Amino acid sequence: MKIAVLGSGSWGLGLAQILDDNGHEAVIYGNDEAQINEINYKHTNKKYLPDVIFSEKIVATTSIEEAVTGAGMVVFVVPTMAIRTVAKAAASFLDDDAIIVHASKGLEQGTHKRISTILAEELPSKFHEQIVVLSGPSHAEEVAMRDLTSITSASTNNDAAKTVQDIFSNKYFRVYTNSDIIGVEIGAAVKNVIAVCAGAAYGLGLGDNAKAALMTRGLAEISRLGVAFGANPMTFLGLSGLGDLIVTCTSVHSRNWKVGKLLGEGLTLDEAVEKTQMIAEGVYTTKAAKELSEKLHVDMPITHALYAVLYEGAQIKEVVSALMSRDSKPENDYEQM
Repeated sequence: MKIAVLGSGSWGLGLAQILDDNGHEAVIYGNDEAQINEINYKHTNKKYLPDVIFSEKIVATTSIEEAVTGAGMVVFVVPTMAIRTVAKAAASFLDDDAIIVHASKGLEQGTHKRISTILAEELPSKFHEQIVVLSGPSHAEEVAMRDLTSITSASTNNDAAKTVQDIFSNKYFRVYTNSDIIGVEIGAAVKNVIAVCAGAAYGLGLGDNAKAALMTRGLAEISRLGVAFGANPMTFLGLSGLGDLIVTCTSVHSRNWKVGKLLGEGLTLDEAVEKTQMIAEGVYTTKAAKELSEKLHVDMPITHALYAVLYEGAQIKEVVSALMSRDSKPENDYEQM
């Protein structure tokens, strides 16, 4: 099958390599001509994956029409802020029976919408039941080296989810299916917020006890927000919830963790983002999640604390002290769920 991968960054290339390994024709779309030429002629992407040489059969193009036309599956792997624009550009070239997959993680600024919702708004209605989310603990750097990875294929259409499972699964990349598309997307988006906090804790010199507390209480916040949207709370104990939270909060590969670490070490947000040279979705998701929590009356103190640091100039050490000094409460505060 010809499969279009819309996004030429590290995760797009990692997914294209899986598809190539599985015998599919992977065509990558990107808007950086120099990057596209490097993929086509050198079969590398030194900026994002300097140690990987990709298959010569993977083709890249700056033409979205060329990438999408004739593709049985179209995989969106662009930043959340670009999803709507790229979906509009691709819509008229989609084959009628194409499966639409997105492997991005975030919430749209301003609207607070999930990515599957954005796609449903921008693509013709015949594709709405064909939307699948591919998400889970999966650093592109490790996938590109063919390290063992397990993630989730989520859709309200079980047949579409199963098709994506079958197309991507192989001996190093295992895919499970899930029908809770809301929970999978919320888990994928908001775990980046907690990852920025985890990096900041490391940058401050805090230890494993603090990291464990942060991840555990962070998962509670993610779950509360997801349940408010109608998600199944058990989803957050799976790969796209707890699994993704663990890998993003504990690995030097995580761009969100890196931004947080630099903030903890004293850099400004602009300096930290510039130094990582990659988009850290958690910075933007923090604003959306904070606004959503207020709208839905969901208790998310860690998210609010990070928002104060990122957008209100609060000092990290003071914010940490304020979190630790909050009123005591039971751990299992189910009224907040």
